[in-house]
Order: sequence, then C-alpha cells, then structure tokens
Amino acid sequence: TPVQIKEFGAINKIDFSPVAPYNYAVTASSRIHIYGRYSQEPIKTFSRFRDAAYCATYRGDGSLLVAGSEEGSIRLFDISGKAPLRQFDGHTKAVHVAGFLSDKYRIFSGGDDYASNLWDIPSGTEIVSFSEHTDYVRCGCASKVNADVFITGSYDHTVKLFDARTRSSIMTIDHGQPVESVLLFPSGGLLVSAGGRYVKVWDVLKGGQLLVSLKNHHKTVTCLCLNSSGQRLLSGSLDRHVKIYSTTSYKVVHSFNYATSILSLALSPEDETIVVGMTNGVLNVKHRKPEERKEKSQQKRQPAYRTHMKGRTYMPKQEDFFVSKPAKRVLRKYDKLLKSFQSSKALDAVLEPPIRLHTPEVTVAVMQELHRRGTLRSALAGRDEKQINLLLTFVARRVIEPRFTPVLVTVADMITDIYHPVVGQSAIVDRQFLKLQEAIGKEIDYQEELLEVLGMMDTLFASFTKKRDTYQEDKQNNGLTEMIETNVN
Repeated sequence: TPVQIKEFGAINKIDFSPVAPYNYAVTASSRIHIYGRYSQEPIKTFSRFRDAAYCATYRGDGSLLVAGSEEGSIRLFDISGKAPLRQFDGHTKAVHVAGFLSDKYRIFSGGDDYASNLWDIPSGTEIVSFSEHTDYVRCGCASKVNADVFITGSYDHTVKLFDARTRSSIMTIDHGQPVESVLLFPSGGLLVSAGGRYVKVWDVLKGGQLLVSLKNHHKTVTCLCLNSSGQRLLSGSLDRHVKIYSTTSYKVVHSFNYATSILSLALSPEDETIVVGMTNGVLNVKHRKPEERKEKSQQKRQPAYRTHMKGRTYMPKQEDFFVSKPAKRVLRKYDKLLKSFQSSKALDAVLEPPIRLHTPEVTVAVMQELHRRGTLRSALAGRDEKQINLLLTFVARRVIEPRFTPVLVTVADMITDIYHPVVGQSAIVDRQFLKLQEAIGKEIDYQEELLEVLGMMDTLFASFTKKRDTYQEDKQNNGLTEMIETNVN
C-alpha cells in the first residue's frame, strides 16, 4: 500500500542519495525536506529560501546538496548542517536547474534568463556562462563518463550539450517541443529527452541521431528516471500515469496510475522504492513487496536405526539375482557453474589453489571449454589487479608445458589484448607480463635449439644410410666377382 505524505506545495524535484541509507530530498514550495526511506516525517529541513526552491540534487558522495531558487541564487548545503556553505549569484532570474559535474568540484545551472552557467565550488566563482538558449532553461543533467560535459534542455525546443573546455555548445538536438526533462544513460552514449507528449531517445555518439520516439502519454511528459541496471526507463506525465519502458525494445512493460498530475519522479538506487511528486503537493511512496518466504516443510520423521541396518549382513545365495544400486554422481563446483552458464565464476573456481596447483589440467580444460563456447573473453575481462596477477602467474608457469601450450597461448593472447590499455598502472601486473614474455622468449630459444639438433640428427641419419647402402653394394659386387672366378676355374 502506498504511503501518502502532504507537502506545502507542488513537488518539483525528488532526488535519492547515492549512498546508504538512501534518504531522498524533496523540493516543494520554499523548503527542502530530507526523508528516510521508511519515514513519514522529514528527518531534516532546509528552509533558508525567501521564495520558491527548485531542483535539490545530491552530490555523488551524498554529503552535499545543491538547489536553485526563484530569486536567481544557487545554494550549496552540507547534509550534516543547516546554513548554506556557499551561495552562487549570477543568474538574473529563477534557477530551475542545478547539479554537480562528476568531478564533484563544479556545479552547472540553468535559469529563466536563458543562461547555462558553470561554477567552481572551492572559490564560489563563475567559471563560464553559456547564453545560447532562446527561452527558459528548465532541465539538465551531467555526464558520469566525462567530468567536463553537461546537458541542458530548454523551452526553445532544443537540448544542448556543453563542454567546460569550450566557449560554446558542442551539440544541439531539436526535440520539437518545449523540453521538460533530460536524462543521460550511465554509459554516456544515449540521451533521453521529454517534452510535449513525446519521449525521444538520441544517440550522442552518432552526432545526436534520433533512435526512437515514444508517444504513450496523453499529456505533457514532465519527468524521467532510469533504474539501477539501466534496463528500465520511467516517465511521469500530467496525464497522471507513470510508464515503464524496456530499454531493449522501448515498449511499455508496466504502468502506474495516480490521483493527480505528476511533476517529479525518483527510484531508489536498489530499485526498492518509487517516489512520485504531484501538483497538489502529495508525495506518493511505494515500496516493493518483500519476497514471500517459503514455509518450511515439516521434516519427515526419520526411520529408526534398526531399519537402516536391516539386511546389511545378508549374504546372497548362489541362485539370487543381485541388483547393484547405481552410485549418485556429484558434480564438481566448476561443472555446476558451467552447467548454469556462469563462465566467469567457473573460471574463478578452477583458479582456486587446490585445483590450480595440483590438477592444472582441470583449469586448462575449463579454459578450453569456455573458448569452445565463445565465452572465454568475457570470463577473462573485468578482473581486478589480484585476479589478473593470478591468471598471468598460472599462464606464465604452464604455457611451456606441451600439453597445455595450444590452449594457454590463446588465453595469453586474449589477456594481452584485453588488458594492454592498463599496462603501466600496476607494478604487479607489469611484472607478471614481463615474466610471461621471458617464459615465452626462453621457450622460443629452446625450440630453435631443438630444431638445430633435429637438423643435425637428420644429417647424421642421412649419412649413415648412405654408408650402409655403399657397404651392401660393395659386398654384393665382391660376391659376384668370387662367383665368376669359381666358374672360370
């Protein structure tokens, strides 16, 4: 059952803290309330605004909060304090957009004076101001991949991509309607814009190419949100609906209906809580239903000891037909993981010391199986320093063994291909790469020496064969001469 909380005015922004316990900030009227995930009363309030407050947003570490205001100033708050740490003055009209760049030391903002500004937190000064929009700037977001890139959307129907290192926008996208909300995927490659009845997805890497245009709402779409895995896109609208799309097919997979028009929407980092803010000042909080625990089945009464022992001492007679009970085969851990297609975990299982050191043939066999399935590269990728060190140590030690060489050469090639961009970042990994290079170099030298020895042996065998043929021929000739002399006599 959803929890309903009444605020003082229309709720224009909801933002979850990115760190546990995942409190969320609600901006409504001239106040910012901080709520715990299960609390129905605010646990903290920031009310140092003379007029309306807008867009309270958490920093990536959850320790700071930035918010715009109707009077045109931007305030920076410490979550543990009450008074603003900084105030940034530069906009001449209301600031509806404020957020942090991913480097955590700069703030971007957008206001009704058509300006998009960048601010330095330590000095409290303006770094750069972009005045390219021709109408109110009402939404924005920052790239998580590039600390210099941020995006703003405006009522002039455009979405502009700005880079702090340049003096002008680097990309402009025409949405076709006044833009109410923008959202950037965590990878930084896809951009979602909402305005009018449309939700549009753009490919930033292809210069702002339109991928899909969604028209599932009957009124203006006001807010957008992504789940933690990026597999679900949520949109809220004035038509009182929240639509949930699959980001693979962009089809609506679910829909929520609310009492009045929706202005803001947020999803907790664990996808456990969805919070919706409405125009009538009501905050609607829904929690995911906990998974029902399966009732423990009543344990059957175990048979008595004598039942187990009955017939154990029976000796079969000569005419008896003896039926042997097949032994139950227990799969090894790595076999179970291979059976369930968990490639990376299967590789981890065979790199454990007992298997790696005493039965390396099992480790190599699993690598060969993963290569046969085509999943070896993905199993090797995404590993930390310790795991890369372990892999390289095993490969460097065993690649020179003839029975393992065909498989481990492929593995070494893949590891080098995957991790060559990080060479130079870890002394341990660099040392292991050098050891692998040294081991392969020595093996090549041995092979060259062996080939030389084989050449020598081939020459010797060839000369031995030639001498033997000559000897046999001489012997045959001598025998023929003796026969002729005997006949003559």
